[in-house]
Amino acid sequence: MPITVLIVDDHPSFRAMARAVLADDGFCVVGEAADAESGLAVARELRPDCVLLDVQLGDADGFALAEALAVGGERPAVVMTSGRDRGDFEALIGASAACGFIPKERLSGSALGELLR
Repeated sequence: MPITVLIVDDHPSFRAMARAVLADDGFCVVGEAADAESGLAVARELRPDCVLLDVQLGDADGFALAEALAVGGERPAVVMTSGRDRGDFEALIGASAACGFIPKERLSGSALGELLR
């Protein structure tokens, strides 16, 4: 059974690219959201195994959404992503509920799979 993924990012072009890349690598992308509010609602509705979450959303900080996703019964694994370098967020990533970080330009099924092991 493939790992289910929700993509939360405020850039439609990145969501489309991420969906295609992950689907090609055997992941099942069950949904997308463009902002934190809808991301939380969709995650609670669809209960994905993983949420690929942009660090900076238009309406909120991605780290705040990662914390909100960590509350409750079934918690998805959260993987943060950004067009910026990991070093810009190192302390925040380490202190967050996220299980890791993948730069947007390095997103692949194998990179995501490594973090989810």
